[in-house]
Amino acid sequence: MIRGKNLYIYGPINSRRLGLSLGINLTPYKTCSFDCVYCQAGRTTMRTGERKEYSSAGQVLSALREWLDEHKDTAAKLSYVTIAGTGEPCLNNKLGEMILDIKKMVDLPVAVITNSSMLVSPSVRKELLSADLVVPSLDAARQETFEKIDRPVPGTRITDIINALEEFRKEYPGKIWLEIMLVRGLNDSPEDIAGLKQAVERIKPDKIQVNSPVRKPAEEGVVPLDKQRIEEIMRVLGPSAEAV
Repeated sequence: MIRGKNLYIYGPINSRRLGLSLGINLTPYKTCSFDCVYCQAGRTTMRTGERKEYSSAGQVLSALREWLDEHKDTAAKLSYVTIAGTGEPCLNNKLGEMILDIKKMVDLPVAVITNSSMLVSPSVRKELLSADLVVPSLDAARQETFEKIDRPVPGTRITDIINALEEFRKEYPGKIWLEIMLVRGLNDSPEDIAGLKQAVERIKPDKIQVNSPVRKPAEEGVVPLDKQRIEEIMRVLGPSAEAV
């Protein structure tokens, strides 16, 4: 959870994937298009697919500028500036502008971590083209499983998201690291993994990052997979799969 006077900047965090990463939060706490059972930030309090300026672009950029001025030594050690936070960053309709403005402020790669739902919009995909790294998630390829694990805004179709990710891969010159969060008994069946493999083959990410919950999840009963099962699934998904 993001606490303290700065609602927009958090960290830096020593990320397993990104090294020392400074986080940027573009939405109020738990404003998201999903309500994932495994989310370490807890239950979604505002589930929505509406894009608007949830957090003021001017205030976010001012907060970043202030942080950089106050933490010059730490800033010099950063590996990434990462747009993520406690909700879905692509819900903020100033995302594209903020990516460009952040890149003017720092000589660092900008990453965006997203649940992929908003990529069905061509305008969102266009805004993401300015990022250096996009880390979208895909926890299921079957609609029934998708609704159980990610609990999306009603009407969200996983086939549309997979199609959008495939289209984004064709458009985007940067790196795509596709994250798959696996929960025992929810999305780890042979049928689910086969569906994910087919989706991955279409999306062609640079990396497939296989994960399982390690922090307290939003719901009781969410159980991670053991190492052996994760390794089995990685072999199915192909050589670009790695455990994170």
